[in-house]
Amino acid sequence: MTPELVIFDCDGVLVDTEPVTDIVLADNLTSHGLAIAPHEVHALFAGGTMQGVMETARAKGADLPENWLDQVYAQVFAALAKGVPVVPGINALLDRLETAGIAVAVASNGPMQKMRISLGPSGLWDRLAGRIYSREDHEPKPGPGMLLHAMRVAGTTPDRTVMIDDMPAGWNAAHAANVRALAYVADGGPDRAQGKVIAFMDMAEVPGLIGLT
Repeated sequence: MTPELVIFDCDGVLVDTEPVTDIVLADNLTSHGLAIAPHEVHALFAGGTMQGVMETARAKGADLPENWLDQVYAQVFAALAKGVPVVPGINALLDRLETAGIAVAVASNGPMQKMRISLGPSGLWDRLAGRIYSREDHEPKPGPGMLLHAMRVAGTTPDRTVMIDDMPAGWNAAHAANVRALAYVADGGPDRAQGKVIAFMDMAEVPGLIGLT
């Protein structure tokens, strides 16, 4: 069934912010006593919240100050402001969905300010304005809160909604909301997909997967 709404994750799905963020976090945590490489950061923390990063890092021995969240966000924002690439095929996919009359939304565990910085230069922030939801105002993934809110705003139901995410937190949020999940696994391949998801590696595959011909 062709959906009425497609919900996108932000980091790793719309824009490729994760390599930059992984480097910043690795440098920061190493400076606070937890020696960790960027690829280890990605494996341990990707798809979660920065609050979760802080709690896990402290449990692993990092000596993080009380203002660590403010500190690390400032570092991440400064790095992202230098520019990040748009995921290949995203603009063409958004064009296709718009032409077909399918609503789109964004559901991210990142803060709104981060998305404004990372999506702004490419024009995606303006293009998706008013349909971008963050864990600052809604239950974070893997909870279904953001997805349920996006469906209410769009006036549609779970059986007419698709979630595109690159991380288990998003796939699990989709399952919790009874929404079909598409797993974007260009980084790592289909074997990285978990649970009842449809794995794909190129945004050009999405129209066929959701019934657009």
